[in-house]
Amino acid sequence: MTALVRSELRKVLTTRLWWILLLAALAWVALSLGLAVFASGVEGGLSRDSTAYAASVWTMGASGNLFAMVIGIMMVTSEYQHRTINVTFLTSPRRPPVILAKVVAAALVSLLFGVVVVGLSSLAAGASILTGGGGLDLVDNQVPRILVGSVGAYVAYAMIGVGVGALIRNQVAALVFGILWVFMLEPLLTVVPQLQDVGKWLPGGASTALYDTGIVPGFAGLLPVWGAALVLVGYAAVAVGLASVTTLRRDVV
Repeated sequence: MTALVRSELRKVLTTRLWWILLLAALAWVALSLGLAVFASGVEGGLSRDSTAYAASVWTMGASGNLFAMVIGIMMVTSEYQHRTINVTFLTSPRRPPVILAKVVAAALVSLLFGVVVVGLSSLAAGASILTGGGGLDLVDNQVPRILVGSVGAYVAYAMIGVGVGALIRNQVAALVFGILWVFMLEPLLTVVPQLQDVGKWLPGGASTALYDTGIVPGFAGLLPVWGAALVLVGYAAVAVGLASVTTLRRDVV
């Protein structure tokens, strides 16, 4: 298993994929933070010295977790697209360990990914708060929990991405599904009050619960942190389990 994980890490880290997605995630988070700063200057917006503004910008680092899912999806679908999956399965004839190795490798890469994105985002968030006349108040604003939860969301989404990529082997279809899910369906089910009872059990609602402090309105009724973590682990386990079963039953073409 260790050899398989090393092999999967080499496949990712020796290509341009991970750092291109890293730059894209940083750009997306920077855009989100920039919009928050701009909105603070608009009438009715959150003042930059307010607790609600601080809670909002501290969570901006988590907004790039879609790119972690993309990493997981492409770790699988790119092998089918380029037909290298045949060599991978010949190296390890038992297919479930290959899927598991991809999950572990995706978790490790996304952990590094999340630390970099969330770390740089937190520096920018802190600067925007201080220059706006606010105070950091790291403990009162539950910043450590927000940062750890944000990184955890990256890891969870990457693991789920591997499962999605193994289930939907067509790269374009898998990416479109992931983007539509993250940007359209999940926000709708998480933010709309009438749908939150459903949305809080989905990956988006569970990941939000990891870093939401309850200060920013619109995310009421989320799961407790421990419950959210269990739900995300469950989603990853189900996705990987289904992927392993379907991979066993499919022919590699």
